Amino acid sequence: MDDLKKYIEENKQRFLDELFGLIRIPSISSIAEHKPDMYKAAEYWKTIFLNSGADRAQVYETDGNPVTYAEKIIDKNLPTILVYGHMDVMPIDPIELWNSKPFEPIIKDGKIWARGADDDKGQSFMHAKAFEYLVKTNKLPCNVKFMIEGEEEVGSPNLPKWLETNKEMLKADVILVSDTGMISPNIPSITTGLRGLAYWEVEVTGPNKDLHSGLFGGAVANPINVLSKMIASILDENNKITIPTFYDDVIEISTQERELLAKAPFKEEDYKKAIDVIEISGEKGYTTTERTGIRPTFDVCGIWGGYIGEGAKTVLPSKAFAKISTRLVPNQDHEKIAVLFAKHFESIAPKSVKVKVTSLHGGPSYGCSVELTEYKAAEKAYEKVYGKKPVPVRSGGSIPIIASFEKILGIKSILMGFGLESDAIHSPNENFPLEQFYNGINTIPYFYKYFTESYK
Repeated sequence: MDDLKKYIEENKQRFLDELFGLIRIPSISSIAEHKPDMYKAAEYWKTIFLNSGADRAQVYETDGNPVTYAEKIIDKNLPTILVYGHMDVMPIDPIELWNSKPFEPIIKDGKIWARGADDDKGQSFMHAKAFEYLVKTNKLPCNVKFMIEGEEEVGSPNLPKWLETNKEMLKADVILVSDTGMISPNIPSITTGLRGLAYWEVEVTGPNKDLHSGLFGGAVANPINVLSKMIASILDENNKITIPTFYDDVIEISTQERELLAKAPFKEEDYKKAIDVIEISGEKGYTTTERTGIRPTFDVCGIWGGYIGEGAKTVLPSKAFAKISTRLVPNQDHEKIAVLFAKHFESIAPKSVKVKVTSLHGGPSYGCSVELTEYKAAEKAYEKVYGKKPVPVRSGGSIPIIASFEKILGIKSILMGFGLESDAIHSPNENFPLEQFYNGINTIPYFYKYFTESYK
């Protein structure tokens, strides 16, 4: 593949033009009014795959958002790689913090700036272009299938059923995913573990209508005050979760494994500087890397209620709301935790309010061994492009559907991410370095090569 870099160089502008067309589609899965955009994105992906050399591509319906599937089968006796990605993106709020229009991608300081630039349009697009190179140059060594879904950012609630229905079509030897990151541009890494997730919306109701805070304040419970106290009680002074039995299924990792995790490069001062904080925080007795990889967490993702408009309004609100998540570690059952939290939260509410807990979505954790043939192929691919072996890391993030792939399809996933911490995924000013984008296109064909060779 001596001409790979040349192919990328000759087609750089076209690659970006095609990617930018995809990014311009505001495919936000969590907002109902963007449902038509999900179909626009699905059809766009279909065109991308057909133009890249797929034998066939089709948009499939699910009970929710669509899935775009494509394939190229060159020899049924060769191994098959199934590439997974997602076309949906996170909401863009708060819009006032963006330095450019979220769905009008621009290139500045060597980066693509836009919602979806990294997560996951940019990273998924690398696979389409790597596949295109292999097809156009007659160097595709194996069969390839693509599955791009539209609900990852809301927990992939309808994909498991679709997987069950299409198990035969999706048969493969490995699932290849680029929806994670690397330690740094100079230190490649492969994600070997993902935390699970449970996510709720809570509603606290006091009086049956908003009240005058002067006439009723001090005599009637304020739902925002109550909700704040309830949330605050979930973490103790050591930042440990206080829900009874929450840690019962958490497996404490060995001293040896903690030592291996500690070998991943980490500079606390750089970490704090990158996110502009003076001090880091987390569960006592664990390092920052451990807190974000091997320990469960509890976080309020949003909280609101009462009057939040311009100026003052002396109101005692009727309701208060919050969106809350926990990240879970292997052996913790997200469905069990969902029930556990709801019961606990309802139990600690004072009689002065009513509490409603709604489970929004969740998913299990995932792990893979560094001894897998698939992992070794990915390791060699990174080493070929970056000149050094990648470091295995456990991610603090969650991709709930990854565990479902193994459960339903019986296939392990290899998480070859190229994003960086500075890419600000899920946040205003999301970006993706062009260098990482092109390096991804350069690395992926080598995975195809080494994975296929391992099966000969």
